[in-house]
Amino acid sequence: MDAKKTGEIISKKRIALNMTQKELADKLFITDKAVSKWERGISFPDISILIPLAEILNISLYDLLKGEEEDNE
Repeated sequence: MDAKKTGEIISKKRIALNMTQKELADKLFITDKAVSKWERGISFPDISILIPLAEILNISLYDLLKGEEEDNE
């Protein structure tokens, strides 16, 4: 797992959903500072947040952890 790549996909998906870091944080009952740290590749989401995070971002858990989306064509 690469923290930078995971952070980039979190940011990309959040922005595509027109959601602020604060809005994402509120949905996960965490701080926007935690979301900022993920997106900058400083830290990873806690394991207890991974499934809800993937669901909110409409991405598979595998792709979230890998830091890139698979092309399903």
